[in-house]
Amino acid sequence: MNEWLDPLLLSRWQFGLTTIYHFLFVPITIGVVTVVAIFQTAWYRTGKVHYLQLTHFFGKIFLINFAMGVVTGIVQEFQFGMNWSNYSRFVGDVFGAPLALEGLLAFFLEATFIGLWIFGWDKLPRGLHLATIWLTAAGSILSAYFIIAANAFMQNPVGYTLNEGRGRAELTDIWAVLTNKVALAAFPHTIFACFMVSAGLIISVAAWHLARKQNIETMRPALKFGLWTMVGAGALTVLSGDQLGLAMVQTQPMKMAAAEALYKTSTGADASFSIFTLGTPDGVHELFSIRIPYLLSFLSTHTLDGTVEGINDLQAHYVQIYGPGDYTPIIWVTYWAFRWMIGLGALHVLIAVVGLWITRKGRMPQRVWVWKVAIWAFPLSLLAMTVGWIFTEMGRQPWIVFSLMKTADGVSPNVTGLTVLISLVAFTAIYGVLAVVEFLLIKRAAQKGPAPVEDHLDEEGKHVPVATVY
Repeated sequence: MNEWLDPLLLSRWQFGLTTIYHFLFVPITIGVVTVVAIFQTAWYRTGKVHYLQLTHFFGKIFLINFAMGVVTGIVQEFQFGMNWSNYSRFVGDVFGAPLALEGLLAFFLEATFIGLWIFGWDKLPRGLHLATIWLTAAGSILSAYFIIAANAFMQNPVGYTLNEGRGRAELTDIWAVLTNKVALAAFPHTIFACFMVSAGLIISVAAWHLARKQNIETMRPALKFGLWTMVGAGALTVLSGDQLGLAMVQTQPMKMAAAEALYKTSTGADASFSIFTLGTPDGVHELFSIRIPYLLSFLSTHTLDGTVEGINDLQAHYVQIYGPGDYTPIIWVTYWAFRWMIGLGALHVLIAVVGLWITRKGRMPQRVWVWKVAIWAFPLSLLAMTVGWIFTEMGRQPWIVFSLMKTADGVSPNVTGLTVLISLVAFTAIYGVLAVVEFLLIKRAAQKGPAPVEDHLDEEGKHVPVATVY
């Protein structure tokens, strides 16, 4: 019973659950606001009314999702002080700069121009109004960068000096923090994955309407846009993921070893990548495995004869540097999270490629199951991003700040397990309710479909106030 009231265990569960929940809204917000900006630009340049309909339609979904994301994101700030005060004290001087930039620059930029976009349809010139949605998208992306830069410090601490007397890391070079090699690699990988999620949403919504043969003139171009975006963003996610893998090997070789469950240092053909493996958790006995020779070597070093350090050698090396302890992540979590991330994302791209083929030259599938696959495939990219985040954070363990502070040392010393358990149950219940509300609101907006063109234009062909739309 005492084990289940361990403040460290419960604090980790609470932070993990609330962060994953909040993260569900982030890629949709970043991806969909950019899609809305693209659709409005298409309307601005071509004057085609279906682009205007799509702008309003997906704009409504974006606003619902953005509002819910802001509400759930606030909880994240409180947890640092409540459950992780030692950690907050240690990194506060470093984290203060990127998080302040995120809040004061990026978030306010985003929030300000959202308001101008919503209420400026009939008050701002068309070109200026178009700029407001692009600035909103830029604010969302910029916000993501500052958050990623802060997280990158946990993966690869740079731009600081360690004050032993005060027991904390102190910022010495903000530029080093913002240009951390992990942040520079993780940012494009994250943003392209967000575009995959938004593409999946567009495909799902468009497929729902086309399966019912409604809003065809609007949803057919939306479907094509979603399919092509999924394929393009998928390819860019792979390329940027390759660069992130190289940065990971350079800064956290244990994470790469844990991703493959590679216990022995290997070179060339022996540094293979396993598609699927069954064996003992310690890696001593391998019962069955499907492997691609040289692939792990190539992913880690971009050479076929490169050496990839194994868990056993890294563990011994870390003991020499940091003292006695277990510096190995939970291998089964990192191994399978890495594969689920790749597998789910690749499956979604494959579905999009097939979709492009069967809808070529204006064809529309007649079989119901084809549309159902397109509709129900939406969560694939979102789940891929989620398990990718789990891999990133769990692969860093036992460190909360790699090489500087262990997770066990970051928890608040005066918070009891019972207190954390009560807040964990309360947050889970509240978030469960919010999840239902979010799903129903987006489902209702998606199924309602785009508003008729005549609802957007007056007798002179001018756009009416957006309030009549939203």
